[in-house]
Amino acid sequence: MILQALQAYYDRAANDPASGIARPGYSEQQITFIVVLNPDGSLHDIKDGRREEVITLKTGKHKTNLRATPMIVPGGAKPPGSGLNPGFLWDNTGYLLGFKPEDQNPDRTRESFEAFRTRHRELEPAINDPAFTAVCRFLESWNPNQAADHALLAEITTGFGIFKIISEQEYVHDRPVIRAWWEAQRAAEAPGETGYCLITGQVAPLAVLHEPAIKGVAGAQSSGAKLVSFNCDAFTSHGKEQGANAPVSEAAAFAYCNALNLLLGRDRQRLQIGDATTVFWTDQPKASPAGAAPADEFISFLLDAAQQQPQDPELKDRVQAVLAKAANGQLAPDDLGNPATPFYILGLSPNAARLSVRFWLQSTLGEITKRLQRHIHELAIVRQWDDTAKNPDPLIPSIWQLLRQTARESKDIPPLLGGALMQAILGGSAYPDALASAILRRIKADRDINYLRASALKAWLVRNHHQPIQTMLDETNHQPGYLLGRLFSALEKTQLDALGQVNASIRDRYYSSASSTPRAVFPRLLKTYGHHLAKLDAGQKITREKLVQDLLAPIQTFPAHLTLEQQGLFALGYYHQQKAFYTRKPVEEATATA
Repeated sequence: MILQALQAYYDRAANDPASGIARPGYSEQQITFIVVLNPDGSLHDIKDGRREEVITLKTGKHKTNLRATPMIVPGGAKPPGSGLNPGFLWDNTGYLLGFKPEDQNPDRTRESFEAFRTRHRELEPAINDPAFTAVCRFLESWNPNQAADHALLAEITTGFGIFKIISEQEYVHDRPVIRAWWEAQRAAEAPGETGYCLITGQVAPLAVLHEPAIKGVAGAQSSGAKLVSFNCDAFTSHGKEQGANAPVSEAAAFAYCNALNLLLGRDRQRLQIGDATTVFWTDQPKASPAGAAPADEFISFLLDAAQQQPQDPELKDRVQAVLAKAANGQLAPDDLGNPATPFYILGLSPNAARLSVRFWLQSTLGEITKRLQRHIHELAIVRQWDDTAKNPDPLIPSIWQLLRQTARESKDIPPLLGGALMQAILGGSAYPDALASAILRRIKADRDINYLRASALKAWLVRNHHQPIQTMLDETNHQPGYLLGRLFSALEKTQLDALGQVNASIRDRYYSSASSTPRAVFPRLLKTYGHHLAKLDAGQKITREKLVQDLLAPIQTFPAHLTLEQQGLFALGYYHQQKAFYTRKPVEEATATA
């Protein structure tokens, strides 16, 4: 089903001229230099083929980078290997010009150039095009030693080059005559083994290798990886070797590989969730300059509201309106598009030269919208730092921000947790218990109960344990864990008010044991509390003692141990009470209290 959905996405993209997706027999390559020729084949110039890309930094400043220009060229991606494999009217500096900066194997580079030159000279009579003839004359006269005269070539270490005639607008490989010849050659090629394609169900030539390679999955090989491949003899059962053991036609393999590469290349349809590079798409037609359908734009921000806002003012206003409705619980099923529109999400993780499917979900836009709204509602909790702070907490925590709270360093995030969390959010299932366990471990390790951790614990308690947790302090909640968390916060605040900042507070010394084994800790803390209370002024003493007595009244005895659920409530009670201590009361309420 994954490959069929990707092929359908390719078919829609191929009908859109602005998508830039490759057709069969072509591939997208990263172009970094252009060899500009005169009509007689003499060299005019070697120009930079890269484009400027302006990046907005977190500080608000702008930085300009040079990036390779993606371009559709004849032929597939160049497979790695030791054999000579010259491209057609495009290649790297070694093949195209016989030059590499700081070359470790100059003999191999010269052989590559000779293979490139020989291939094009042999094709000249068959193609019979003036521009192609000019390229052949250039290759005949070019001396690789001349490359040192062009400083640009020393700067460019990656990417590929193409040819252009100075008097023409189009590149040589884009000329109609050359394209017609190239496609005629492909049509004349003898088909390989035929069979039933698992994607289309039709009899067609089967792909030996599924090309092009998939690029853009974090952690995978930079040259590309395979989604479908075999590398052991055990997989060639019943004499089915290479592509015959997973029969997919050449056209279908080309389609799904290019569709996946297109999705991986679009920032608005790609997210990094733990070790899984995640792409998502709908069956909606494209309606955005960035290449994504309307729902894809909004879902990207709903899943990762912490990412940079779009530069387009109109799109930015629409995205912010959707985020505001989601944060307020007002997102309707049709706000992102037709609720019946199919929606797909695919998570991929690296596995040497291959890719592992971490998760796959197929649903409808209406169902995804409802599940996202439910997730956002369950996360909702009073922010530790609101919009008046220098660095306010996000209204909608992103998936990555939640995962980041589970480990000291990002590399230590459990690899399976990201996929399980994504399945819970978009599939509507229970949140993984491992998420709460990991966050509680981190709280005990660094004694930091922040907004993101409180949000994740609240969502887990609401969905998995049906706890009626409010966004703000709930004085009617008499769950033991919640009351003990509030009590611990009150004891810590009394120490702070009495002694000011100390080297090791109650939280630093006792949080871990108080949230796990209250009976062993709280009697001692209450004795210390009495000494701290005596140092407060009369007004503070009365207010604090009333709060502590109210919290102790429902507690018959301190529990010997707290379950994982009650430990989560302890953290939330602490967080809510701390926020209440440091939230300024309205004037009327403060007067009534006095």
